Amino acid sequence: MKRSILIVGSFIILCSLNSYTVHHFKSEADSLRTLYSKPVAEWPRPDIDSGIHYEEMQALPKENAWADGMKDPEVQLGKLLFFDPRLSRSSQISCSSCHEPDLAWTDGRRISLGNDHLQGTRNTPTLLNVFIYGGSYFWDGRANSLGNQIFGPLSAHHEMDMDTALLPAKLQDIKGYDSLFKTVYKDRVTLSHISTALTAFEKTIRSRKSRFDLFLQGKDSAFTDQEIKGLHVFRTKARCMNCHHGTYLTDKQFHNIGLTYYKRKYEDLGRYEISKDTNDVGRFRTPSLRDVAYTGPYMHNGLFPELEGIVNLYNSGMQIRPRPELENDPMFPKTDVIMRPLKLTLEERNAVVAFLNAVSTRPIHVARPVLPQ
Repeated sequence: MKRSILIVGSFIILCSLNSYTVHHFKSEADSLRTLYSKPVAEWPRPDIDSGIHYEEMQALPKENAWADGMKDPEVQLGKLLFFDPRLSRSSQISCSSCHEPDLAWTDGRRISLGNDHLQGTRNTPTLLNVFIYGGSYFWDGRANSLGNQIFGPLSAHHEMDMDTALLPAKLQDIKGYDSLFKTVYKDRVTLSHISTALTAFEKTIRSRKSRFDLFLQGKDSAFTDQEIKGLHVFRTKARCMNCHHGTYLTDKQFHNIGLTYYKRKYEDLGRYEISKDTNDVGRFRTPSLRDVAYTGPYMHNGLFPELEGIVNLYNSGMQIRPRPELENDPMFPKTDVIMRPLKLTLEERNAVVAFLNAVSTRPIHVARPVLPQ
């Protein structure tokens, strides 16, 4: 009888504990949902370091840049050029070889693959929302305009390997292009016109609205409890909004998050190669998190195939100490002071990943155009 009573008693206690746990989690979920069902201006303030200017999260603007662009002859010409492999020396590689629309305008590879099957050294960034970066393009910011950025992959030996001085004549010999350039620019094919048309097209490549936008606009049912928790952790304990904020979830700045691999395999000195400022060693541009669930693998080196790995990386703090022989090396990269151990629980990390998935929507399918002959 005592044994039976003990078993029953334990069962009652266990039930009580489970009921408490369920009630606790439900109360937390309800509390967070109540907080974030309010207008964005009334949300809990994010955890932002002193001196950092941030913009509050905002929904994507009401626009349809793609549909509007497809009515513009200049954009239509840019689309043809973007998908045309004849812009490369071999006539086998187009801009879309590395920026495939069905792969969220990336290539899905760790690092890019181009001319003669040569590999690059960095991951191909998505072209989604590329118009937002203003005067700074590529991972290291080496191009000061979208128009200038285009010449990089066109001429790079391991990408399209085209002598850009010869490109206008190559396209001029294609009757269809001769006619199109005269229609759009009242002129022959020139390198400037090629760049302008490609730029006009690339500016139309933008994220579609996601459930995140619906949530920002007041539809709190658009998010699950886990996604709301992830949003809250993203804004607070995980400190993500120090770099990822505003409409496109990026500060458009350059940071060293501890992935320089200094004096090791995969070494990449980042923005230092452009500025020659030792403070820039290991700094790379902050990417937008819009549609991030579809733009992997991640980081400038593409070494992280899953979002879970990215969250774990930030959770660690990435404060890299130099080996004894490098302690006095002025080039040794310094991890940004924004980075610090976060001590996120597994539940919190999973919630952040759920939130990142919720800010993502697959881009529209883009049919490849019939090219001029």
